[in-house]
Order: sequence, then structure tokens, then C-alpha cells
Amino acid sequence: MKKAVSIIANVLAWIVLILAFLITIMVFSSGRNNGVANLLGFIPLTVESDSMKPTFKQGDLIICKEVDDMKSLKVDDVITFWTTIDGKRVKNTHRIVEIVDKNGTDGYVTRGDNNTMNDTDVISPGAVIGRWTNVKLPVVGRLMNFLRTKTGFFICIVIPMAIFFLFELYKFIATIIEAKRPEPAEIDEEEIKRRAIEEYLASQKQSETKPEPAAEPVDEALEAALQKEREANAMLQEALNGTSEAAKDTTDISE
Repeated sequence: MKKAVSIIANVLAWIVLILAFLITIMVFSSGRNNGVANLLGFIPLTVESDSMKPTFKQGDLIICKEVDDMKSLKVDDVITFWTTIDGKRVKNTHRIVEIVDKNGTDGYVTRGDNNTMNDTDVISPGAVIGRWTNVKLPVVGRLMNFLRTKTGFFICIVIPMAIFFLFELYKFIATIIEAKRPEPAEIDEEEIKRRAIEEYLASQKQSETKPEPAAEPVDEALEAALQKEREANAMLQEALNGTSEAAKDTTDISE
């Protein structure tokens, strides 16, 4: 049971470390790339409005992919692109509803699934950030926005990584202590059987060579009593014999 708990703890610790590492890369890469994180060509983005509802909604995390060949874009693709809204350059993610010619190149007319009108600007290929891969993670986008803050980064990244390294340090110290302990002598099953047989044979031999125990004190007392009885009988017999001889001598004198 203890070993199983240790394995589970190790797996969870490594999962936390990997997630922390990936999120760290995403946060820092987005900071160096105008707020666009890029992991091997995949771009995680947080949905900032409900203009594409019900396809995805505000707070969702969507995964886009870089477009290597702009000619591969077609009507009904969902793309993320740079545009200007209220005088600010921002990222937007809408669906291509038409492809038109714009100064000799393709231009993309876009519209949100929740909108009734097309976007004002025609998007040029250079403004395209990526194409949606149809992957979305509900609510995770809000978490990503929180992780981009100092508080979120400290709570969700720094603290878990510190706990992980402390846990690994504890395991390392415990391993060293365990290695310094003397290992108990290992005796296999055959050795145990052999020793048991030898002990049994030794006890049997000892019992065969052991001398007979001395007579019990009760037996000695009985023998002494019998001997006294025999001596008393002998003395009585001698007395009887002496009386018989005396009587015979008296008879002879009277005659």
C-alpha cells in the first residue's frame, strides 16, 4: 500500500511539473510575441467575447495552428487574425464567409457566428495568426488569463514547483539514509530447511546418548524398608531357634 501511494504521488508530482513547465513557456512566449503564445506551431488563445457563440464562448480556451500555406484557407474555416477595433490592434477569431481579391492577393471576409453582419475589414494573409483546430477547453481560458498575472503565476506555478522539488529532495535524503543501513542477512528457504533438519537430528542423537535417570527417592526408601524387614525376620528366626534348643536341653536334664 505504501509503495502504491508513493508511485501515485510521483506521477502526480511529475504531471504538475510538466503542466507548470508548459504554462510557463506559454506565458513567457506570449509576452515576447505580442501576446500570442506558440508551442511547436500550436497557439492557445482565450476567447474574449461571445461573437462566436455557440461554437465557443467567452472564457473558453481554443487551440489554433499556424498556417503554412495561405492558399489552403477556405470558406467556413475559423481563423484568428489581427484587426483594429476602436482604434486598438487586437486579436479576433471569426469564420471566413468569403474569399475576395485584395490588391492582387486573397482577402478574407469574416463574420462571427453570433453576428448578423460581416466584419468591416477584409483580412490580408499577413494578418492571419492561425486556423482553429476545432479544439476548445471550456473555462480554461479564464485560468490562463489568471496565470498571466503575478498572483496567478506565483500560486499555480511557483508554489507547485517548489513543493515538487522539496518532495524530490526528501526522497533523495531518504534514499541515502536507507542505503547506509546495514542490510539484514538473507536466508533462503532451502537454508532454513537445512538448519531445521540439522537441529532435529542433533536433538534425537542427544536423547539417545543421555544416561538413564537415577532411581527416584521413593524407590530407595522402599528398598531400605524391605531390607530392614528382612533383617528383622532373620533376628526373629534366630531367636526362635535359640528357644527351641533351650527347651530341648531342659528335657534332657529331667530324664
